[in-house]
Amino acid sequence: MSRYVVLGAGSTGTATARLLADEGESVRLITRGGSGPVHPGIERVAADATDPDRLTALVEGATALVNCAAPPYDRWKQEFPPLAASLLTAATRTGAGYVMLGNVYAYGPVDGPVTESRPPAPAGVKGELRAAMWADALAAHRAGRVRATEVRAGSYFGPGAQSLFLLMAGRQLAAGEPAAYYADLDAPHSWAAPVDVARTLVAVARAGTGWGEVWHVPSFATLSARELAARLAAAAGAPAPRLTATSDRELAELALDAPVLGEVAEMRYLTHRPFVLDSTRTERVFGVRATPAAEVVAAVAAELTAEPAA
Repeated sequence: MSRYVVLGAGSTGTATARLLADEGESVRLITRGGSGPVHPGIERVAADATDPDRLTALVEGATALVNCAAPPYDRWKQEFPPLAASLLTAATRTGAGYVMLGNVYAYGPVDGPVTESRPPAPAGVKGELRAAMWADALAAHRAGRVRATEVRAGSYFGPGAQSLFLLMAGRQLAAGEPAAYYADLDAPHSWAAPVDVARTLVAVARAGTGWGEVWHVPSFATLSARELAARLAAAAGAPAPRLTATSDRELAELALDAPVLGEVAEMRYLTHRPFVLDSTRTERVFGVRATPAAEVVAAVAAELTAEPAA
Protein backbone atom coordinates (compact mmCIF):
# COMPACT_ATOMS: atom_id res chain seq x y z
CA MET A 1 0.00 0.00 0.00
CA SER A 2 1.28 3.44 -0.96
CA ARG A 3 0.38 6.78 0.57
CA TYR A 4 -1.01 9.52 -1.65
CA VAL A 5 -1.80 13.07 -0.59
CA VAL A 6 -4.66 14.79 -2.41
CA LEU A 7 -5.33 18.48 -1.96
CA GLY A 8 -8.88 19.74 -2.46
CA ALA A 9 -12.29 18.09 -2.04
CA GLY A 10 -14.19 19.48 -5.00
CA SER A 11 -15.56 17.17 -7.68
CA THR A 12 -12.11 16.15 -8.97
CA GLY A 13 -10.35 15.96 -5.60
CA THR A 14 -13.13 13.85 -4.12
CA ALA A 15 -13.21 11.52 -7.14
CA THR A 16 -9.40 11.20 -7.09
CA ALA A 17 -9.30 10.35 -3.38
CA ARG A 18 -12.10 7.79 -3.79
CA LEU A 19 -10.47 6.11 -6.78
CA LEU A 20 -7.15 5.74 -5.00
CA ALA A 21 -8.79 4.47 -1.80
CA ASP A 22 -11.01 2.04 -3.71
CA GLU A 23 -7.87 0.60 -5.29
CA GLY A 24 -6.39 -0.08 -1.86
CA GLU A 25 -4.14 2.95 -1.52
CA SER A 26 -3.84 5.05 1.63
CA VAL A 27 -5.06 8.59 1.00
CA ARG A 28 -4.60 11.75 3.00
CA LEU A 29 -7.10 14.36 1.78
CA ILE A 30 -6.25 17.94 2.76
CA THR A 31 -8.71 20.84 2.79
CA ARG A 32 -8.99 24.00 4.86
CA GLY A 33 -11.92 22.64 6.85
CA GLY A 34 -11.19 18.91 6.80
CA SER A 35 -14.08 18.10 4.46
CA GLY A 36 -14.28 15.20 2.04
CA PRO A 37 -15.83 11.76 1.54
CA VAL A 38 -16.13 9.28 4.39
CA HIS A 39 -14.07 6.24 3.41
CA PRO A 40 -11.95 3.83 5.47
CA GLY A 41 -9.00 4.47 3.17
CA ILE A 42 -9.22 8.26 3.35
CA GLU A 43 -7.79 10.35 6.16
CA ARG A 44 -9.31 13.84 6.10
CA VAL A 45 -7.05 16.60 7.40
CA ALA A 46 -7.77 20.30 7.95
CA ALA A 47 -4.77 22.43 7.05
CA ASP A 48 -3.70 25.64 5.35
CA ALA A 49 -1.88 24.39 2.26
CA THR A 50 -0.17 27.75 1.75
CA ASP A 51 1.96 26.97 4.83
CA PRO A 52 4.90 25.06 3.29
CA ASP A 53 6.14 23.71 6.62
CA ARG A 54 2.75 22.30 7.59
CA LEU A 55 2.20 20.92 4.10
CA THR A 56 5.65 19.33 4.03
CA ALA A 57 4.91 17.50 7.27
CA LEU A 58 1.65 16.17 5.81
CA VAL A 59 3.26 15.05 2.55
CA GLU A 60 6.30 13.37 4.13
CA GLY A 61 6.45 9.71 3.11
CA ALA A 62 3.89 10.03 0.31
CA THR A 63 4.41 8.51 -3.11
CA ALA A 64 2.77 11.48 -4.78
CA LEU A 65 1.10 14.80 -4.03
CA VAL A 66 -1.91 15.40 -6.27
CA ASN A 67 -3.22 18.95 -6.31
CA CYS A 68 -6.89 19.43 -7.19
CA ALA A 69 -7.32 22.66 -5.21
CA ALA A 70 -7.73 26.19 -6.53
CA PRO A 71 -8.67 29.49 -4.90
CA PRO A 72 -12.00 31.15 -5.70
CA TYR A 73 -12.02 32.26 -9.33
CA ASP A 74 -12.02 35.96 -8.44
CA ARG A 75 -8.99 35.58 -6.13
CA TRP A 76 -6.63 33.62 -8.36
CA LYS A 77 -4.13 36.45 -8.79
CA GLN A 78 -3.73 36.95 -5.05
CA GLU A 79 -4.01 33.39 -3.75
CA PHE A 80 -2.76 31.00 -6.41
CA PRO A 81 0.96 31.99 -6.37
CA PRO A 82 1.49 31.27 -2.64
CA LEU A 83 -0.46 28.01 -2.93
CA ALA A 84 1.57 26.90 -5.95
CA ALA A 85 4.83 27.85 -4.24
CA SER A 86 3.91 25.88 -1.12
CA LEU A 87 2.96 22.79 -3.13
CA LEU A 88 6.20 22.86 -5.09
CA THR A 89 8.20 23.36 -1.89
CA ALA A 90 6.53 20.41 -0.17
CA ALA A 91 7.12 18.12 -3.14
CA THR A 92 10.73 19.24 -3.40
CA ARG A 93 11.45 18.72 0.29
CA THR A 94 9.78 15.31 0.54
CA GLY A 95 10.61 13.75 -2.82
CA ALA A 96 6.96 13.00 -3.49
CA GLY A 97 5.92 13.06 -7.13
CA TYR A 98 3.98 16.24 -7.87
CA VAL A 99 0.89 15.81 -10.06
CA MET A 100 -0.69 19.15 -10.91
CA LEU A 101 -4.26 19.49 -12.13
CA GLY A 102 -4.00 22.36 -14.58
CA ASN A 103 -6.23 23.59 -17.37
CA VAL A 104 -6.04 24.81 -20.96
CA TYR A 105 -5.75 28.54 -20.22
CA ALA A 106 -2.02 28.68 -20.99
CA TYR A 107 -2.60 27.63 -24.61
CA GLY A 108 -4.44 30.84 -25.50
CA PRO A 109 -6.68 31.01 -28.59
CA VAL A 110 -6.17 27.99 -30.84
CA ASP A 111 -7.05 26.68 -34.28
CA GLY A 112 -7.54 22.95 -34.71
CA PRO A 113 -7.08 20.14 -32.19
CA VAL A 114 -4.59 20.94 -29.41
CA THR A 115 -1.90 18.45 -28.44
CA GLU A 116 0.38 18.57 -25.41
CA SER A 117 3.26 19.79 -27.59
CA ARG A 118 1.62 23.16 -28.19
CA PRO A 119 3.75 25.88 -26.56
CA PRO A 120 2.15 28.31 -24.09
CA ALA A 121 0.64 31.46 -25.58
CA PRO A 122 -1.57 32.86 -22.80
CA ALA A 123 -3.95 35.68 -23.67
CA GLY A 124 -4.80 37.02 -20.22
CA VAL A 125 -3.85 37.17 -16.57
CA LYS A 126 -5.28 33.75 -15.70
CA GLY A 127 -3.54 32.07 -18.62
CA GLU A 128 -0.26 33.74 -17.70
CA LEU A 129 -0.68 32.57 -14.12
CA ARG A 130 -1.32 28.96 -15.11
CA ALA A 131 1.59 29.03 -17.56
CA ALA A 132 3.93 30.40 -14.87
CA MET A 133 2.89 27.74 -12.36
CA TRP A 134 3.73 24.95 -14.79
CA ALA A 135 6.94 26.71 -15.90
CA ASP A 136 8.14 26.87 -12.28
CA ALA A 137 7.37 23.20 -11.68
CA LEU A 138 8.96 22.16 -14.98
CA ALA A 139 12.10 24.16 -14.24
CA ALA A 140 12.40 22.45 -10.85
CA HIS A 141 11.88 19.08 -12.54
CA ARG A 142 14.55 19.74 -15.16
CA ALA A 143 16.95 20.86 -12.43
CA GLY A 144 16.44 17.52 -10.70
CA ARG A 145 14.82 18.99 -7.60
CA VAL A 146 11.37 17.41 -8.06
CA ARG A 147 9.36 15.05 -10.28
CA ALA A 148 6.44 17.04 -11.66
CA THR A 149 3.74 16.62 -14.28
CA GLU A 150 0.56 18.46 -15.23
CA VAL A 151 -2.82 17.06 -16.29
CA ARG A 152 -5.12 19.31 -18.34
CA ALA A 153 -8.79 18.92 -19.24
CA GLY A 154 -11.30 20.59 -21.52
CA SER A 155 -14.52 22.23 -20.30
CA TYR A 156 -15.96 20.45 -17.28
CA PHE A 157 -19.35 18.76 -17.39
CA GLY A 158 -20.44 16.08 -14.95
CA PRO A 159 -22.06 15.52 -11.57
CA GLY A 160 -20.77 18.06 -9.08
CA ALA A 161 -18.74 19.93 -11.69
CA GLN A 162 -18.31 23.65 -11.11
CA SER A 163 -18.55 24.55 -14.79
CA LEU A 164 -19.76 27.79 -16.30
CA PHE A 165 -22.21 25.91 -18.51
CA LEU A 166 -23.88 24.14 -15.61
CA LEU A 167 -23.79 27.16 -13.31
CA MET A 168 -25.43 29.43 -15.87
CA ALA A 169 -27.80 27.07 -17.67
CA GLY A 170 -27.88 23.57 -16.19
CA ARG A 171 -30.92 23.69 -13.92
CA GLN A 172 -32.93 25.78 -16.37
CA LEU A 173 -32.31 23.34 -19.21
CA ALA A 174 -33.22 20.34 -17.06
CA ALA A 175 -36.43 22.08 -15.99
CA GLY A 176 -37.46 23.07 -19.51
CA GLU A 177 -37.00 26.77 -18.77
CA PRO A 178 -35.30 29.43 -20.94
CA ALA A 179 -31.55 29.48 -20.35
CA ALA A 180 -28.59 31.64 -21.33
CA TYR A 181 -24.90 30.84 -21.59
CA TYR A 182 -21.89 33.04 -22.26
CA ALA A 183 -20.53 31.49 -25.46
CA ASP A 184 -20.77 31.08 -29.18
CA LEU A 185 -23.46 28.43 -28.92
CA ASP A 186 -22.34 26.67 -32.09
CA ALA A 187 -18.58 26.50 -31.47
CA PRO A 188 -17.41 22.91 -30.80
CA HIS A 189 -15.74 22.22 -27.46
CA SER A 190 -14.17 19.22 -25.77
CA TRP A 191 -16.01 18.31 -22.56
CA ALA A 192 -14.46 16.38 -19.68
CA ALA A 193 -16.17 14.58 -16.80
CA PRO A 194 -14.62 15.06 -13.33
CA VAL A 195 -14.42 11.29 -12.91
CA ASP A 196 -12.27 11.05 -16.07
CA VAL A 197 -10.06 13.86 -14.78
CA ALA A 198 -9.63 11.82 -11.61
CA ARG A 199 -8.89 8.64 -13.59
CA THR A 200 -6.15 10.46 -15.48
CA LEU A 201 -4.64 11.94 -12.32
CA VAL A 202 -4.64 8.52 -10.65
CA ALA A 203 -3.16 6.78 -13.69
CA VAL A 204 -0.31 9.29 -13.92
CA ALA A 205 0.34 9.31 -10.17
CA ARG A 206 0.36 5.52 -9.82
CA ALA A 207 2.37 4.84 -12.97
CA GLY A 208 5.31 6.87 -11.71
CA THR A 209 6.19 7.80 -15.28
CA GLY A 210 5.43 10.76 -17.48
CA TRP A 211 7.24 13.24 -15.25
CA GLY A 212 8.23 16.53 -16.85
CA GLU A 213 5.37 16.32 -19.35
CA VAL A 214 1.78 17.52 -19.85
CA TRP A 215 -1.08 15.03 -20.26
CA HIS A 216 -4.59 15.68 -21.61
CA VAL A 217 -7.69 14.16 -20.05
CA PRO A 218 -9.77 12.15 -22.56
CA SER A 219 -12.94 14.10 -23.37
CA PHE A 220 -16.27 12.27 -23.40
CA ALA A 221 -17.53 14.37 -26.32
CA THR A 222 -16.79 17.30 -28.61
CA LEU A 223 -20.02 19.25 -28.88
CA SER A 224 -21.26 22.80 -29.19
CA ALA A 225 -23.11 24.28 -26.24
CA ARG A 226 -26.32 24.04 -28.25
CA GLU A 227 -25.78 20.32 -28.90
CA LEU A 228 -24.89 19.62 -25.27
CA ALA A 229 -27.97 21.53 -24.13
CA ALA A 230 -30.17 19.38 -26.36
CA ARG A 231 -28.69 16.18 -24.93
CA LEU A 232 -29.10 17.38 -21.36
CA ALA A 233 -32.72 18.42 -21.90
CA ALA A 234 -33.55 15.10 -23.53
CA ALA A 235 -31.92 13.13 -20.69
CA ALA A 236 -33.89 15.16 -18.15
CA GLY A 237 -37.15 14.58 -19.98
CA ALA A 238 -37.47 18.32 -20.66
CA PRO A 239 -38.67 20.04 -23.84
CA ALA A 240 -36.22 21.09 -26.54
CA PRO A 241 -33.98 23.74 -24.97
CA ARG A 242 -34.54 27.46 -25.37
CA LEU A 243 -30.91 28.51 -25.08
CA THR A 244 -29.65 31.98 -25.93
CA ALA A 245 -26.19 33.54 -25.83
CA THR A 246 -25.41 35.92 -22.97
CA SER A 247 -23.89 39.14 -24.31
CA ASP A 248 -20.84 40.90 -22.85
CA ARG A 249 -23.11 43.60 -21.48
CA GLU A 250 -25.49 41.10 -19.89
CA LEU A 251 -22.53 39.27 -18.31
CA ALA A 252 -21.29 42.55 -16.82
CA GLU A 253 -24.73 43.18 -15.35
CA LEU A 254 -24.86 39.68 -13.84
CA ALA A 255 -21.43 40.25 -12.34
CA LEU A 256 -22.81 43.10 -10.21
CA ASP A 257 -24.54 40.47 -8.06
CA ALA A 258 -22.11 37.60 -8.71
CA PRO A 259 -18.57 39.05 -8.86
CA VAL A 260 -17.07 35.74 -9.94
CA LEU A 261 -18.83 36.16 -13.31
CA GLY A 262 -16.81 39.32 -13.80
CA GLU A 263 -13.76 37.09 -14.21
CA VAL A 264 -15.29 35.13 -17.08
CA ALA A 265 -15.00 37.81 -19.77
CA GLU A 266 -11.20 37.53 -19.75
CA MET A 267 -11.54 33.93 -20.92
CA ARG A 268 -13.88 34.84 -23.79
CA TYR A 269 -11.55 33.22 -26.31
CA LEU A 270 -12.31 29.83 -24.74
CA THR A 271 -16.09 30.11 -24.90
CA HIS A 272 -16.48 32.01 -28.15
CA ARG A 273 -14.12 29.97 -30.34
CA PRO A 274 -13.80 26.26 -31.08
CA PHE A 275 -11.56 24.46 -28.58
CA VAL A 276 -10.81 20.79 -29.25
CA LEU A 277 -8.37 18.87 -27.08
CA ASP A 278 -6.42 15.88 -28.44
CA SER A 279 -5.91 13.21 -25.75
CA THR A 280 -4.55 10.46 -28.02
CA ARG A 281 -1.23 10.34 -26.18
CA THR A 282 -2.80 9.91 -22.73
CA GLU A 283 -5.05 7.14 -23.99
CA ARG A 284 -2.12 5.33 -25.60
CA VAL A 285 0.36 5.65 -22.72
CA PHE A 286 -1.92 5.26 -19.70
CA GLY A 287 -4.91 3.43 -21.18
CA VAL A 288 -7.40 5.97 -19.83
CA ARG A 289 -10.71 6.09 -21.68
CA ALA A 290 -13.50 8.63 -21.33
CA THR A 291 -16.82 7.70 -19.76
CA PRO A 292 -19.51 7.24 -22.46
CA ALA A 293 -21.20 10.57 -23.19
CA ALA A 294 -24.71 9.22 -22.60
CA GLU A 295 -23.69 8.05 -19.14
CA VAL A 296 -22.22 11.44 -18.19
CA VAL A 297 -25.22 13.39 -19.46
CA ALA A 298 -27.68 11.04 -17.74
CA ALA A 299 -25.84 11.44 -14.43
CA VAL A 300 -25.97 15.23 -14.68
CA ALA A 301 -29.66 15.16 -15.59
CA ALA A 302 -30.38 12.93 -12.59
CA GLU A 303 -28.48 15.29 -10.30
CA LEU A 304 -30.27 18.37 -11.61
CA THR A 305 -33.74 16.85 -11.38
CA ALA A 306 -33.33 15.11 -8.03
CA GLU A 307 -35.78 16.07 -5.30
CA PRO A 308 -34.09 18.18 -2.62
CA ALA A 309 -33.40 16.36 0.64
CA ALA A 310 -35.98 16.90 3.36
